[in-house]
Amino acid sequence: MKTIRRSALGRFAALALATLAAAHALPAAAQEPWPSKPVRLIVPFAAGGATDVVARMIGQKLATRWNQAVVIENRAGAGGNVGADLVAKSPADGYTLLFASGSIAINPHIYKRLPFDTEKDLVPITNVASGPMLLVVPERSPIRSVKDLVAAAKAKPGAINFGSAGVGSQVHMAAESFAHSAQVEITHVPYKGESLAYNDLMAGQIQMMVGNFAPASALLGNGRLRALAVTGKTRSQQLPDVPTAAEGGLPGFENIGWFGLFAPAATPKDVLARIERDTAAVLGETDVKARLYVQGMKPVGNTSTEFAAALKQESMRWATVVKERKLAAN
Repeated sequence: MKTIRRSALGRFAALALATLAAAHALPAAAQEPWPSKPVRLIVPFAAGGATDVVARMIGQKLATRWNQAVVIENRAGAGGNVGADLVAKSPADGYTLLFASGSIAINPHIYKRLPFDTEKDLVPITNVASGPMLLVVPERSPIRSVKDLVAAAKAKPGAINFGSAGVGSQVHMAAESFAHSAQVEITHVPYKGESLAYNDLMAGQIQMMVGNFAPASALLGNGRLRALAVTGKTRSQQLPDVPTAAEGGLPGFENIGWFGLFAPAATPKDVLARIERDTAAVLGETDVKARLYVQGMKPVGNTSTEFAAALKQESMRWATVVKERKLAAN
């Protein structure tokens, strides 16, 4: 009996030790430093557009800083909603992030039904970069100024077509904002990406766009596009001969494009803080500033709190434009 009891006690002690060791091991595994595997960065527009270009630049820099791959995935559709929905419904572990444009502040107003709630399902991390946009027409167009464009649009309401990266995209709404300010009627032709719209613009199948600075400016001249105005308060250093929209005859008009990082809402705060901090560090690098300058943009790198406040203000502005322009996507 003594032998049996000692054997049973030995087994019990061994089991207790194993259980204790496992209990200590679990927190260690759970606290594995982030990131311990590749990070997916979802770009909700087609490859080649401004959102995609800036996302790849920032993703490459973050990958070096994190010592992990940052994999860019283009999930285009519905003005950015397809990609945003994917991220909103992804595990909130920091391994799936969204690289969004201003459309994320627009879509809740222009789409009657969204498969996700922008405010509840996504959390803003930081605004990466912002800059003015370009009002462009085909170079062979007879329209040579903002005043010419406004006059043509008033002469034949709805006859001028403009392209965009999709319903609710910031390229779409920049043109709607122009029409709202100029009090003209123009017709929207949506595409699945900004770069696709430029092909038809150069071919003359559509008549104008208010596009992101980099892709639009890269197509100026050589029989392709003509810039009528920049949408900032001041002229662009890259295109000093192009007037602002206000100088061109549309007082007070301004439209700034931007790109920022978002994550699923329940993502751990320490992970969000790490992403915010590392992105700000990347944006402080000299070569990143130079590359953004070429894109017609400036680094921002604000805090999540600042970004959320700016988003709220912008959302209110777009709510007014959508209502007065009577825009709806579904």
